[in-house]
Amino acid sequence: MSNTIYIGYYFKVQPLQPAVEILIAELGYAGFESFVETEDGVTAYIQKEEWHDKILNDIQILNSNEFDITFSSEEIEQTNWNAEWEKNFNPIIVDNMCSVRAPFHEKPNTEYDIIIEPKMSFGTGHHETTHMMIQHILKNDFKDKSVLDMGCGTGVLAILAEMKGAKPLDAIDYDNWCYLNSLENVERNQCQHISVEEGDASVLPGRHYDIVIANINRNILLNDMATYANTLNDNGTLFLSGFYNDDIKVIEAECNKHGLVHVETLERNNWVALKFQK
Repeated sequence: MSNTIYIGYYFKVQPLQPAVEILIAELGYAGFESFVETEDGVTAYIQKEEWHDKILNDIQILNSNEFDITFSSEEIEQTNWNAEWEKNFNPIIVDNMCSVRAPFHEKPNTEYDIIIEPKMSFGTGHHETTHMMIQHILKNDFKDKSVLDMGCGTGVLAILAEMKGAKPLDAIDYDNWCYLNSLENVERNQCQHISVEEGDASVLPGRHYDIVIANINRNILLNDMATYANTLNDNGTLFLSGFYNDDIKVIEAECNKHGLVHVETLERNNWVALKFQK
């Protein structure tokens, strides 16, 4: 296992809203990848190798006179992550249909119940992009569809897709920690049709899917769009998230170059999740 070290920032925010939503959005754009909302603010995590001492310089809300925001930070070893989540991770329910919870939470009365031990992987459903991708999956037909979950994080989206009848499924992430965490979560949810793999878009040539899910970030999506399009079967569907409303035009233009037509947009706090058809 790679010895990934994270930097944790503990923000105290007054008043909480809309400051916390804005802060998470700006931190996500700066490279922070995991967030936990707390009673007095938000905790944000970034890989140490992605961190630099000016990481907060472009976080404009920190300079706002409307909110009082203070913070502290520390290095977080992977072994501390379970304790962090047990303190802070609350279950979520999306559209009264899908719950995402940790093993220590009570089982809710939802049609789809996903148990996630998130550790340091992105994808608990709390972040806007994961939440909207769950909504897309809930709204669309996945029965007997072959699916790629690219940048799978915790594996939550692939797990829900299988619960909705998809098979077979590939869940791929370049991060070793995400790969191992997805393996655990796939087993924990008793999935039978998900193959978890460590890698990036370079492993995709020659593969074909009915549906591609990619919740990553704008630059990686733009760089790999041709590969995603080539893996899609005719009439296939591409779901994209990990970027803002302002990025729609450039994402759509790149998709159009590869025969993908924009058919639906979901938006949540300026984050968007788009559906394209081939």
